[in-house]
Amino acid sequence: MTNNTSIIISTYNSPKWLENVLHGYNNQTYRQFEMVIADDGSKQETFDLIEKMQSEVFYKIIHVWHEDNGFQKSQILNKAILACTTPYIIMSDGDCIPRADFVEQHVKYREEGYFLSGGYFMLPMAISLAITKEDIYSENCFNLSWLKKQGLKSSFKNNKLTSKGIKAWLLNKMTPTTPSWNGHNASGWKDDIIAINGFDERMQYGGQDRELGERLVNYGLKSKQIRYSAICVHLDHKRGYKNEASIAKNRQIRNETKTQNKRWTDYGIKKNI
Repeated sequence: MTNNTSIIISTYNSPKWLENVLHGYNNQTYRQFEMVIADDGSKQETFDLIEKMQSEVFYKIIHVWHEDNGFQKSQILNKAILACTTPYIIMSDGDCIPRADFVEQHVKYREEGYFLSGGYFMLPMAISLAITKEDIYSENCFNLSWLKKQGLKSSFKNNKLTSKGIKAWLLNKMTPTTPSWNGHNASGWKDDIIAINGFDERMQYGGQDRELGERLVNYGLKSKQIRYSAICVHLDHKRGYKNEASIAKNRQIRNETKTQNKRWTDYGIKKNI
């Protein structure tokens, strides 16, 4: 069957987490998709992993890589967008394992004139490390009883793992969180993303995904909340790339996008020279 969806997964020198994520996509109920890995400069270990996984998974993997030049996620995502061969793009990260119906839910709710905003369920490091390949295929890592045996504490957020059908629909409607473009779980039409020139490559860590969503809204799109329907578990990791200077710079760019109602960035896929 012809693929009609592209999954973009961003990664950087995290082959163990990426392997878990790729197994998660091999467990999907909906299978008409290709995988595009947006690699922000990983070393040979990631290349070796992708070569190994290509023979294990049912889907095609396109590896988009550039040399390591610090945190340049916006740049590599723009290159990955161009590499997608289908009309619809789901974006997530190389530390987010998708539930078996993850792609199915994005495909189910996609609609012209909209982008979809999903959420994630953050796991502590101890549980992240405990997850095996078998736990992914059996979906133990989404099973609340199994997770509690590993030390997960009770929380309202646990509803993300147990909500389906009407309950998920109601929680999507009731959540006070504004549906935004989230780098770990969002989707939209490739033509719409190209029309606003993709990600602003001036932006490094801190809100570059939200800024893209804000320009999509300025372009005329509406956003749809599916944070209780399309579920992924987020594996813990260190964030050495986080810095306040980058966050402050990105905040200023986002303010300009909002106040000037910007739809287009001059620093995206196409460059104004």
